[in-house]
Amino acid sequence: MISNRTKILATVGPGCSDHSLLQEMVDLGVNAFRINLSHGDASAKREMFRLIKALRTNHGDRPSIIADLAGPKIRVTDVLPGFNIEPGQEIRISNEHPADENTIRVTSGFAFSKVNKGGKILINDGRIQMKVVDHSSPNTLLCETILGGVVANRKGVNFPGVELDLPPLTRQDETDLLLSLEEGADWLALSFVRSFADYHTLKPFFERAGKSLPVIAKIEKWEALEDLEAIVESFDAVMVARGDLGVEIPNEQVPLVQKRIIREANRRGKPVIIATQMLESMIEQPVPTRAEVSDIANAIFDGADALLVTGETAMGKYPRKVVKVLKQVILETEKTIDYWTVRPQAKEKLRVAEAISHATCEVAHDLNIPYIVTMTHSGSTARMLARYRPSARLLALTPFPEICRQLAFVWGVSPFLVRHYTKSDEIPERAKELLLSKKLLSKGDRYVITGGVPVGVPGTTNFLAVHEID
Repeated sequence: MISNRTKILATVGPGCSDHSLLQEMVDLGVNAFRINLSHGDASAKREMFRLIKALRTNHGDRPSIIADLAGPKIRVTDVLPGFNIEPGQEIRISNEHPADENTIRVTSGFAFSKVNKGGKILINDGRIQMKVVDHSSPNTLLCETILGGVVANRKGVNFPGVELDLPPLTRQDETDLLLSLEEGADWLALSFVRSFADYHTLKPFFERAGKSLPVIAKIEKWEALEDLEAIVESFDAVMVARGDLGVEIPNEQVPLVQKRIIREANRRGKPVIIATQMLESMIEQPVPTRAEVSDIANAIFDGADALLVTGETAMGKYPRKVVKVLKQVILETEKTIDYWTVRPQAKEKLRVAEAISHATCEVAHDLNIPYIVTMTHSGSTARMLARYRPSARLLALTPFPEICRQLAFVWGVSPFLVRHYTKSDEIPERAKELLLSKKLLSKGDRYVITGGVPVGVPGTTNFLAVHEID
């Protein structure tokens, strides 16, 4: 049984790359691990999968794995040694001209399709800033320097206000995607999503591999905010990737955008992850700042499903303490929340499955029943229940290990593997077996159960019942 409703996601890296440490992190509360596919060769990436697959959760399966594709990150690829630019200096940003005293060459394979009013170029997380003054050609922009400094190779380049013509997947992403499917990833995270259409670029790879995975849209581009509602609707989950997002838009807008993204995801019943700089100071220090603790609490109050730490565990000195701090802050914050008053209201027009899920939460609250049990083959019932943020504890029972792992970072869901069942008559018995074996209820206690009939048909949530342990 998972005590925290808001889930903990951790990134694997050199800071936590041995089995015993990773297992301890699982025991301390990590619900899923992220593999950052931006780093390492194929052998190193497979080793990360191997490490996680050797771990075990308290229900006997391995933790969930999120394979995070690098995406089309644009960087400085060539610049003269010691290249220093001053405010007011005119500079060309290009992937067609060689580097010279007035030109910074960037990643090839894309074009500048349109420059909107106020279009800017930001290098090295905005430490160097320019404004676009002329769209010289599809591959070159003439810019005026606003904030100068030394430009170095491999630094990231962002283009707020400039529309780019580039594919959502690089060739390396395509290779990593197939590797992730081979190695048994449970979720894919797609970086630098700009449009809902980016989701459809993955279909040919799923078809080639003969399997598909739920996909997380990482919101870190200004264009994504222009198409946010459609992106949330199309993808299976979203991540507020505050690193690049904080470069693409003004810093003061990030908290408001975070709230907006969480609100849109909650409204549609899609899991939402908050990522980047949750506990940044703990890369080097054993205790967090008060501001970081407040940031975590506010993300929970806003309705996040999960919190993701990146460099804190991948490279940091104190990965165990990072997980402990997250768990402590989550538990302490959740004690103060009255889920009955903060939960999202039902839409005016509901499908049968949505209405049953909403009613299940109402019944559990009205009868003061502590557990809702859902029997699910696809995970959809559990996700719909989580959407309404029930005050009762939510147990998702499934006979499929992959569904159990996919539910690992959905808010409030404690997923459990159960024996296969083929008839609806078996459902109450499976639920009773679990509740008794986990010592969650005893004779005379009641629970609410919901699911779909006929068994095994996704999206057919159509019954709820109140049962008593006899």
